[in-house]
Amino acid sequence: MTTPNPAPVAVVTGASRGIGKVLALKLAQRGVDVVVNYKTNEDLAEKTLAEVRDAGADGIAVRADMESPEDIDALFAAVRERYGRLDHFVANAAASAFKPVAALKLHHLDRSYAMNVRSFVLGAQRAAELMSGGGRIVYVSSYGSLRAFPTYAALGAAKAMAESYVTYMATEYGPRGITVNAVNGGLIDTDSLDYFYERVPGMAPMETVLEKLPLQRPGTAEDMADAVDFFLSDKAGYITGQVLSVDGGLTVIAPPFWSDTTGDLRAAVFGADDAHDAATPEQA
Repeated sequence: MTTPNPAPVAVVTGASRGIGKVLALKLAQRGVDVVVNYKTNEDLAEKTLAEVRDAGADGIAVRADMESPEDIDALFAAVRERYGRLDHFVANAAASAFKPVAALKLHHLDRSYAMNVRSFVLGAQRAAELMSGGGRIVYVSSYGSLRAFPTYAALGAAKAMAESYVTYMATEYGPRGITVNAVNGGLIDTDSLDYFYERVPGMAPMETVLEKLPLQRPGTAEDMADAVDFFLSDKAGYITGQVLSVDGGLTVIAPPFWSDTTGDLRAAVFGADDAHDAATPEQA
């Protein structure tokens, strides 16, 4: 009688809510055991873990502040103790201060680096140690790494640095059968998006930004989780060192925007009826 292969094991940081939670449940539904990392909200983490188990997978919830090297070590020690191995590591947790460059203090810079860059590098190191048979590492990034806009410098620059690490890790971990990629999200409908557009003083209304996107809507946590899940799957076995944008076309556009055009130009692309409906009363 042959012994069945053990289920794959994944660590997802920041998995108690948002993209991390959606991804954890998606993985559980296809038989992956999930280590649910959280920082403070134990109740939400335990709820996610219960849903992982309801989906038929195993899992554990591990409190670890990803700004703390000691907590990162403890997180992967818990993985080693429970499973003895690891197949997937998803660096999803993120945080930063949304302030103009001139207003950034030393602690803003230090914490942005620790949370968004250092935690990824240390986590990838610990994860790779447990991936004796190969594995997958995915970093969850954002479009501030590619485009500059007000108050996002601390986080955007950190994300850009982490994406650079993705390419170096892909080069060095590839011979060990470990792929390393990133998923770069645009305007994704999460608590972070609401905070940025609703609570940063003077920020532009989200509606005026969304109307300029080719798809003219925010993305969802499901959109992001699907992209990460693809990189974790067997279908992406020959893809490494890549950054996949999930942004509704945000990073391919530039002014002038279609939402600012009128008349014959809109009619040529969208049709006469749509062009007429989109015109202002004066233009009509």
